[in-house]
Amino acid sequence: MLASLVAALVSAFCYGIAAVMQAIAVRSASNRPELVDAGAPGGAAAAVDPGLIVRMLRQWPFIVSIFIDLTGFVAQLVALRRLPLFAVQAIIASNLAVTAVFAAWLMHIRLTWREWLAVVGVVIGVGLLGASAGPQGAARVGHEFQLGLIVAVVGVAVAGLAAARLPSAARTPVLGAVAGLGYAVLAVSARILPGFTPHQLIRDPAAYTLAAAGIVSFMLYASALEGGSVTVATAAVVLTETAPPAVVGLLFLGDATRHGLAGVAVLGFLLAVICAVALARFGEGSEQRADRRSARPAQESVPAGRPGGLRAGEVTDP
Repeated sequence: MLASLVAALVSAFCYGIAAVMQAIAVRSASNRPELVDAGAPGGAAAAVDPGLIVRMLRQWPFIVSIFIDLTGFVAQLVALRRLPLFAVQAIIASNLAVTAVFAAWLMHIRLTWREWLAVVGVVIGVGLLGASAGPQGAARVGHEFQLGLIVAVVGVAVAGLAAARLPSAARTPVLGAVAGLGYAVLAVSARILPGFTPHQLIRDPAAYTLAAAGIVSFMLYASALEGGSVTVATAAVVLTETAPPAVVGLLFLGDATRHGLAGVAVLGFLLAVICAVALARFGEGSEQRADRRSARPAQESVPAGRPGGLRAGEVTDP
């Protein structure tokens, strides 16, 4: 049980660091400056760009982030073996707190006292979840449930293609939300895996659903980051990758809390998720203030040679 809790925390830490590094890589690899303009019309130019991943492979932050993400994914699988979905997903949602702290360091985004308070709230929420979650095992489901996961992956892919054509103001949050639904399918698929041996993985449809959901979600999340805010994209992912799996786990997979600690679990879940979303909201406010500072005369603005090709609106005053 303790090993599973540690694995969930390691997963959140890895995902949080990787999110910032991928945002830096997306900024450098993007060929679409028109997506940065607020209210840019949707259309062919705003579709998901498969070549984005190829260009990102030339960026060292992206290469490093892949290995960090893989480490986080393995840790998530370990956590899902013994912890209920609502606990694992909420703990992983705390990666936004990690994202905010590392964005402040790597991308020079200044955090306010409210953001730091939200970080503390996430930590407290995660602690409450860890104390209240009961041990679980792999859940057995029928063919109808497996088929439902396959249909869900297809639906996420179709919705992502449609969301990619939205105006830029809505594109990032909607793409992030759809990507989060894909990660939700991934988590549910991992929860029902009977084991990790090659024989078990080859024969279980959930293994293929997991792989497909991971690929689709990663592409959509990368597209959400292109021309958008890392905090907004990640917050949208947090909302949709956390609540739906929690409901599925409670209704269909037998997830439960320790005896008498259901209220503590609900409080911890809400505190972790709400504070994570609050971090995204205040993070966006910081970037908007930075955008206004970037409109000052040239002698006061940030130099053009910014690391990672970030927009001036994402860098605070020196």
